[in-house]
Amino acid sequence: MIDSLAGQTIESARRALTTRFKSAGIESAELDARTLVGAALGLDLTGLIASAARAVTETEAIRLEEFAQRRLAGAPVARIIGIREFWGLPLKLSAATLVPRPDTETVVERALEILRADGVQDRALRIADLGTGSGAILLALLSELPNAHGTGTDISTEALRTAQANAAQLGFADRARFVRCDYAAGLSGTFDLIVSNPPYIRSADIADLATEVRDHDPVLALDGGADGLAAYRALIPQSAALLASGGALVVEAGQGQRGAIETLLAAAALTVDSRPKTDLGGIFRAITGRKMPP
Repeated sequence: MIDSLAGQTIESARRALTTRFKSAGIESAELDARTLVGAALGLDLTGLIASAARAVTETEAIRLEEFAQRRLAGAPVARIIGIREFWGLPLKLSAATLVPRPDTETVVERALEILRADGVQDRALRIADLGTGSGAILLALLSELPNAHGTGTDISTEALRTAQANAAQLGFADRARFVRCDYAAGLSGTFDLIVSNPPYIRSADIADLATEVRDHDPVLALDGGADGLAAYRALIPQSAALLASGGALVVEAGQGQRGAIETLLAAAALTVDSRPKTDLGGIFRAITGRKMPP
């Protein structure tokens, strides 16, 4: 395959890769091929178009074939190129971080809706992101809230290094700090907003996940225990103790978990928001509890 790619035009190589991906049953074959060709050759979309008639070099062909083989083996494109866009921000990934998904943007959307409805979006807010991974949720919020400061926590040192690198790359290093602890266990003081996308897959269901997730995302970031709710039992009481009066906790939920999570929020003396936000598939994805003034 390497020999056949070397010497082809970039456009021909892209089409050939698309055909291979389609033959392998990859639904996003065209997008994946274009992204991988661009990454292998160091070209953005404009560059791909402008250089379509240029020949692929042998070095580029070797790199592209490596990318192709990894994709055909089930690795997601974001893992192959090491970057995923979230909320319009390019985020570096590592083996210790989840690939951020569009569904998680509902947590960002709901948090911003709450802050704007309260008229506090321009204040010097304190935000915590529990189980921050790549820093996706926290950095998305900081990009929208210029006066806010945030703390991301994770039990993985490697994940925290990744999040810190993303904060620096995006220009948020002076407003973001990172702490190694289990959810909010290492935090003190009060926070106006706490967000989290914790592991919520039932342990028994992990084997049935798509290959891109099961074999490439860290198990610690997926496994929510026997019923998928272990993380919520830990982080919800912790968060309730840290929220300022009027503060909000917004968590991502899995399919069918809304009722159980709302019960845990109420048990922690948080007022349950009756308007959970759904993702594009209609799943209740962002669940909110508020610490109301006495």
